[in-house]
Amino acid sequence: MQILEINHLKKYFPVTSGIFLRPTGQIHAVDDVSFTVEKGETLGIVGESGCGKTTIGRCIMGLYSLTAGSITLEGKSLSGMNSVLRKQFTTRVQMIFQDPYESLNPRHTVRQILEEKFAIHGQSGSEVSNAIKTLIEQVGLGPDALLKYPHEFSGGQRQRIGIARAVSMTPEVIVCDEPVSALDVSVQSKILNLLLDLQEDLGLTYLFISHDLSVVRHMADRIIVMYLGKIMEIAQAHTLYTSPFHPYTKALLDAVPVPDPSVKTRKTPLKGEIPSAEHPPLGCRFNTRCPDAQPLCREKEPALTTNSQDPSHKTACHFFR
Repeated sequence: MQILEINHLKKYFPVTSGIFLRPTGQIHAVDDVSFTVEKGETLGIVGESGCGKTTIGRCIMGLYSLTAGSITLEGKSLSGMNSVLRKQFTTRVQMIFQDPYESLNPRHTVRQILEEKFAIHGQSGSEVSNAIKTLIEQVGLGPDALLKYPHEFSGGQRQRIGIARAVSMTPEVIVCDEPVSALDVSVQSKILNLLLDLQEDLGLTYLFISHDLSVVRHMADRIIVMYLGKIMEIAQAHTLYTSPFHPYTKALLDAVPVPDPSVKTRKTPLKGEIPSAEHPPLGCRFNTRCPDAQPLCREKEPALTTNSQDPSHKTACHFFR
């Protein structure tokens, strides 16, 4: 069952110059993106920096207004909500940010940080106190953590606090914006396993944003590959890693390091730099770096087409079906 639906989402940021900040162009951060999220699944979004994956998460949360398109949660539009509906929405969809230190108020104790959400929704008293104790234990911290400030914790512990805050309102969907990229490798697996445990216990749906394909492989049921504001490929996680179609997906997978020097890995050569999102190339966005680009790729933008053998596998490429 679909819980979240994104239709033809566009988000452009204005480019200004001069002392009067006159608009001179637009950054096409997300350009006509559509997909759905099924209830209870983890949908991964991967791509290089600047591909638009974080912008999608922030648009879903209402942190960015939409240039065009729509976002619906179980059929209800999230665009143009008033303050009352927005408050109700925040109990159903929450976000875990990339930097746990920047996302926590340094002047508040952990108890105050967790109490804030309950206060916003008019809850207080002993029930809230008990709920906070349960939350802090769910994420693997002791009750003494409630009296401490964010700077007194390690990065992994701070992210656990951020996770506790995200699940405090018992949401249905959590947008995870690179939740482990700022952490040591030794800590990442513990946080990922915590997210998996919470998903099983609370029936959560994750939109998992990351540039690390090895992390996404561990977490995601389906994966979206993005490049320069466009979707290049969508597939089940196993299918994407074993039978990728798009040249960009193949290049990303080839770049994942293998911790075994005896294993020979293939390399897909990519030349050049990522084009400017202010002036994206005509045709396929990837044509300037694609080793298999043909004249058609520079003239016509490929549609996101379903694979005839696997309806869940879609690719935006003229020659890889």
